[in-house]
Amino acid sequence: MGEFMKKDQMIMGIETSCDETAVAIIKNGREIVSNVVASQIESHKRFGGVVPEVASRHHVEQVTLVLEEALTEAGITFSDLDAIAVTAGPGLVGALLIGVNAAKALAFAHNLPLVPVHHIAGHIYANRLVTEMKFPLLSLVVSGGHTELVYMKEHGHFEVIGETRDDAAGEAYDKVARTLNMPYPGGPHIDRMAQEGQPTIDLPRAWLEEGSYDFSFSGLKSAVINTVHNAEQRGIKIEPQNLAASFQQSVIDVLVVKTERAAKEYNVKQVLLAGGVAANKGLREALTATFSSLEGIELVIPPLSLCTDNAAMIAAAGSILFEKGERADLALNANPGLMIESHN
Repeated sequence: MGEFMKKDQMIMGIETSCDETAVAIIKNGREIVSNVVASQIESHKRFGGVVPEVASRHHVEQVTLVLEEALTEAGITFSDLDAIAVTAGPGLVGALLIGVNAAKALAFAHNLPLVPVHHIAGHIYANRLVTEMKFPLLSLVVSGGHTELVYMKEHGHFEVIGETRDDAAGEAYDKVARTLNMPYPGGPHIDRMAQEGQPTIDLPRAWLEEGSYDFSFSGLKSAVINTVHNAEQRGIKIEPQNLAASFQQSVIDVLVVKTERAAKEYNVKQVLLAGGVAANKGLREALTATFSSLEGIELVIPPLSLCTDNAAMIAAAGSILFEKGERADLALNANPGLMIESHN
């Protein structure tokens, strides 16, 4: 008798933790069949940041359209799905609720297993859509709300070995951009401007106590704001390109040095970059330069489309959690303060 053909595993991912309404379908945990994202940047630009109430309303309007588009693009129906994975947290509670309730309704209507996913686990698993993960590994997660080093000894096991004590890197970027009168989101503007300037302004780097893998960017952000204000009061002109380059250099130095130190100490085979700030050109270049000279550690950086919030990463993480038997019932609720270790 011929070998019995194993059916492809199809997982739908739903992501609405902030201001992107996203639905994707992933085949066998690694292959993107469809990945649809409706961004709200234009709506939030005039407010200089994401307005939770506005975000939630947009998700309500968009979610069914994005869902239908993802299924059409994949050329499948609900009967082809094995499970529905959804971001349960962290994020804006009103925004998360839209995705969670959409996922619960679909799981109930089509009798499908429901898999809750931690948003950061999703960012980490975006890398699996690029290449297979090799354990033990270390992931540097840098986004608007998070900056952390996550150690993984196997699939679905997350140990946070360092995290920010105040501002996340992305948050610091946005606040510095606002000081320099740049539009929201500020990160990409600073990154571009930094490429044109020189890091000539002396700004602090918070290394914290010896041996710590934690981060702190609040002092750096304040130092930039003070530098701008002092210059204004004294009538001195600061080149914004140089200020951007100096700020970016300070952030990148700390991120890269701590990641390298942790990678060596934990003896990892792979270092993954994850999160929205992973799109930062300066950070990508600095990590590449550092890890290209290190034997035995592979650096994986996802393409720009998988750095920002998307549902393909949620489905990729969901696929592993589904295989591990993680399920939620219809009492699943959005949890804005969800801890990544809750998956372990």
